[in-house]
Order: sequence, then structure tokens, then C-alpha cells
Amino acid sequence: MTGSKRPLVVLPDPILRQVSRPVEQINDDVRKLADDMLATMYEAPGIGLAAIQIAEPIGLITIDLAKEDDEPDPHIFVNPRIVALGDEPDTYEEGCLSIPDYFAEVERPATVTVEYRDLEGEMQTIEADGLMATCLQHEIDHLDGVLFIDHISRLKRDMVIKKFKKLAKERGGTRLL
Repeated sequence: MTGSKRPLVVLPDPILRQVSRPVEQINDDVRKLADDMLATMYEAPGIGLAAIQIAEPIGLITIDLAKEDDEPDPHIFVNPRIVALGDEPDTYEEGCLSIPDYFAEVERPATVTVEYRDLEGEMQTIEADGLMATCLQHEIDHLDGVLFIDHISRLKRDMVIKKFKKLAKERGGTRLL
């Protein structure tokens, strides 16, 4: 991998609530950003990352669900868009690199169909279930300025936001190195 680790944006940084703009042209800059996102995600370590989480508000996400001892299996989605959601719910304990060390049970549709472009600019469709379906929904939410804590109770969400505002004040900022 040739990417460079980038600083992660963490709650309560307002950039996390921005709606990302679509990638207009898939070029070397976008491919380099995807490499940087994978490097950042692997270093964290995490299984998914949206460009907004490294302060790049564009429609780009990376996902790799390979287990620690397996070969990496990176997936890069340019301008991903959910076109269908299943009727059956599924619940996973979710976490987020932008909300470090906080996890909560989140219910989402068990299956999802997503259209996206690959790094060659070709339209692709993925039908996913299980962890991949959850991860796609989580990362695409980021592109819309939505965090996984928006799917939990208001009381829990308010407590998490308060905690991270306090931490940011103590740290003097909302970017991690």
C-alpha cells in the first residue's frame, strides 16, 4: 500500500455533519486519496472510512472486512448510493473512528443494494448483507452528515456528544494525529 496516514476528524468537529459533494472526476488525486484512506483505516484500525472523516467532504468510502490474519480485501466506493434496502432488520454493535472507544447496538436493514463507481469510473452494483450491509449504510450515512449515534436514543446520543465536547475542550481541538 502506498497511501499515507491522515489525521482523523473526531466528534464534535462540525465537518462530520457536512454533506459530502459527489466526486466529479475520478483521477489520480481521487485514487491517491483512496490510498490514504485505506492507510488511515488500517492504521486506526477500522473496517470502514468515509473521506469526510479525514476532512475531505467528497463521495468516497473505503471498506475492508478481512480478518486480522487474512489478506487485505479493500473495497473502494466512489459516489455510493443506496438504491434498495431490505425489509428485515439486523442489529450490530457499531463503532466509529470519529467517535473513538464508543460502541452501541444499532438496528439497520439486513440487506442493501448500492450503486457506485469504481476507481476506473465504471458503474458497479453490490448487493450486501450482514456486516458489509451494515458497514455500507454506516459509511454512506457519513456522506450525508449522519453519524451512527443518530440511530440510538436521544439520551445516549446527548451523553456521547457532551463527553466528546468535553474531551475536545481538554485536548484543544477535534483532529487526531
